Amino acid sequence: MLVQLQGPWSPLLGRLSLQQIPYNNPILIGTFLLVVVLGIVVLMATTYYAKWGYVWREWLTTVDHKKIGIMYCLVGLVMLLRGFVDALMMRTQQAMAVGPDSPGYLGALHGYLPPFHYGQIYTAHGLIMVVFAATPLLVGLMNIIVPLQVGARDMAYPYLNALGLWLTTAGAALVMISLFVGNFAHGGWFGIVPYYELPYSPGVGVDYWMWAFQLSALGTTLGSINLIATIVKMRAPGMTWLRLPIFTWASLSANLIALTSFPVLMVSLAFLGLDRYLGTHFYTSGMGGNLMLYNDLFWVWGHPEVYFLILPAFGMMSEIIPTFSEKPLFGYVTMVIASFAIAGVSWGVWLHHFFTMAAAPSVNSFYSVTTMLVGIPTGVKVFNWIFTMYRGKVRFELPMLWACLALFLLLVGGMTGMMNAFATNDYMWHNGVFVVAHFHLMVILIAASIFGAVEYWFPKVFGFKLEQRWGKWFFWFMVAGTGWVFVPMFFLGFTGMTRRLDYIHYTQWAPFLDVQLVGMVLYCLAVAFFLAHLYVSLRDRVKNRVGPDAWGTARSLEWMTHSPVPYYNFAFLPNINARDEWAWRKEHGLTDLHAGAYESIHMPKNTGVPLILGILSLGLAFALTWRIWWLALLCLLLIVALIIIRSFDKDTDYTIPADEVKRMENSARDGIGMGVPTGVLGDAFAATAVEPGAGAVTPSAKVNAVEIGDKNGAGSGAISVPHPSWAPRDR
Repeated sequence: MLVQLQGPWSPLLGRLSLQQIPYNNPILIGTFLLVVVLGIVVLMATTYYAKWGYVWREWLTTVDHKKIGIMYCLVGLVMLLRGFVDALMMRTQQAMAVGPDSPGYLGALHGYLPPFHYGQIYTAHGLIMVVFAATPLLVGLMNIIVPLQVGARDMAYPYLNALGLWLTTAGAALVMISLFVGNFAHGGWFGIVPYYELPYSPGVGVDYWMWAFQLSALGTTLGSINLIATIVKMRAPGMTWLRLPIFTWASLSANLIALTSFPVLMVSLAFLGLDRYLGTHFYTSGMGGNLMLYNDLFWVWGHPEVYFLILPAFGMMSEIIPTFSEKPLFGYVTMVIASFAIAGVSWGVWLHHFFTMAAAPSVNSFYSVTTMLVGIPTGVKVFNWIFTMYRGKVRFELPMLWACLALFLLLVGGMTGMMNAFATNDYMWHNGVFVVAHFHLMVILIAASIFGAVEYWFPKVFGFKLEQRWGKWFFWFMVAGTGWVFVPMFFLGFTGMTRRLDYIHYTQWAPFLDVQLVGMVLYCLAVAFFLAHLYVSLRDRVKNRVGPDAWGTARSLEWMTHSPVPYYNFAFLPNINARDEWAWRKEHGLTDLHAGAYESIHMPKNTGVPLILGILSLGLAFALTWRIWWLALLCLLLIVALIIIRSFDKDTDYTIPADEVKRMENSARDGIGMGVPTGVLGDAFAATAVEPGAGAVTPSAKVNAVEIGDKNGAGSGAISVPHPSWAPRDR
């Protein structure tokens, strides 16, 4: 039966009341007004320019993997900015609240954030950066690039792909709602049991945290199934396992981690939910439970999650470095083995998160050794990247700068990680800011790889390069901010400062905290340069148009198709001859060949069902958070009914006629555009036409010959008469 709650409850609104609106907090009220104004501006602009049909048709209901990937990235970018603001508030609070004589503002005894509000910001920052910023950005890039790299027209399950996006977006929206209605959890992003049990945290903050986490975990699990199936089953002819690009290998290993670890997270959160809602005692020691059960379940997910994030980042570096070194990647096979070695070892390291729990020396020694073992395959990758650059024609364009920064951060973060791997060291600085500095360097490594990948693949997706000058200002201020924030944090960790402090008692720490605040100012300037980078790039997009190979030295399959990529990706599915297919074709002079006869293309239809399911899931999570039982039951019934109705829908795909494919390809080569008339595909599924002169630049025509490569993937180059190789795939 349901647990009796503290405080008022009504059948209509559950625990929700006007008192749950933080109208007396000027920071939250100001944030709310800013969000409302921005929302009104967006709605008015969309209405003024009559773009509602376009937004619904091309984005909200799309199943195109590239547009879904872009929306993942937009969600991640928005949440990254929110998480950065949280970090700025925390660093400002710590710099202000030093010593007993430090003044207080806005109701705080010291600084300007009361402890309860600071705890919410601290918890939200960690959850957002790991789950709602880094994860969507990486999943979005995998969504965009992996199907192109394996020669597929879309993901294996386009509908499931859209559903994963909207579930993740629903989780992010729930976190944002908690800003303005009620409050958020305040005990740390990973949860502290039994503190997160109902008797100790009777408010709705833990429920917000728990349901947002669950939605994200479900969405990521669905996405991992899709990416694995796409890589395994939808590779183009000739794309053998040892011809897969390294980013695809990294994505495969990362999503194997996701598929097997995120369900563990969902189970750990489900047990916590049963404790809070039904009064079970999975985690309460006094009632037959075990609080260490939560720690084990959570970190069995939590540390493999670190490698779920870092393996795609390594894959991005492995694509960028060869391109700008103008050499093949050194040690391809060892890079593949290293990726799966990291994924395998990741399952045997979680206990290092609680070395201080008084486990036996043999237990601590085992997990200390497994933690250090991760350094071996990681070191293999580092040496391979260095040897790739060795005697290469290295060009330090923006993507390469970001890759080099990521490589440097990996060395520093990895060495400090090895220091943390010793249980004896961990006893000295456990729960201290030395550990915080270490894992922030690793997370910024991931961010640097993401920024580099965005710079690298942006022209492939949108057809024009990002502007370089403002981008380099952004890069260098990010480097400066990272140094000024986290180098002092290492020193603070050595002097004994612990995490989660909203008030600093020791005044001798003040200079380090002030230096960190200067670093946050540098980060703010970096954000300003980033926004200028985007604005100038969009303004000058016509001048910065590119062909299929934006960098001139790209090597993998995605650079064969048009820039921007048409929604069907390839007019003809290519026959793969070599490991670096595009480099092989350039070497053999095959970039200008063009297949003669086109065939019709089989594609999935757009659908609004995933969006509606995402909205209903958000409603269900909100209702469960506030114990509005009638709304929760209604949303659940609608979700089940919609899933059943969708299962009977057989009209889920359409065919682009061969003549229309030919027209679009000719238009792309002539620089006219890639528009599709609504009479061909129907109003609901028409692509947006590109204005004449503003479309894709004439790319090199694509080859689709029966080509014979050698067994090692080097490509011997026997060429026969070109012919179409596409065959429709059932979905």
